[in-house]
Amino acid sequence: MPLYAAFTFTPDLDWTAPEQSATMAEYGRFGEDHGHQIRGGQVLFPSSTATVVRVKGGRGGDVVTSDGPYAETKEVLSGFYLLECADLDEAVKVASEIPATWDGAVEVRPVIPL
Repeated sequence: MPLYAAFTFTPDLDWTAPEQSATMAEYGRFGEDHGHQIRGGQVLFPSSTATVVRVKGGRGGDVVTSDGPYAETKEVLSGFYLLECADLDEAVKVASEIPATWDGAVEVRPVIPL
C-alpha cells in the first residue's frame, strides 16, 4: 500500500510542557485508533530550537547556519506521521482525525519509495 506523509502545522508550542498534557493525550488516542496505519512519526521541539543550514556557492561551498525559526508564521511544522493507506482519500480521512486539524492544519503528501 502507498505511504503518505502527514505534516502537522500547529501553534509554536513546547509539546513537552505540562500544560500540553491534555492535547498530547488526544494525540495518544489518535495513535491508538490508527496504529495499524501509522508507520512512523515524531513531534518536533519548538522552532526556536531550529538551526537553518545553507551552502553558499553550491556543493562544496561555505556552510552557513542561523538560529531558527526560518520564518515568522502563525503555525509551524510541529511533527509528522507516516501513514500507510490504500489511497489519498483514505489518507485524508485519517489525517482529518489528527488533533492538529483542530487549531492548525495537516498537509498530506504521497511518499516516493526509494
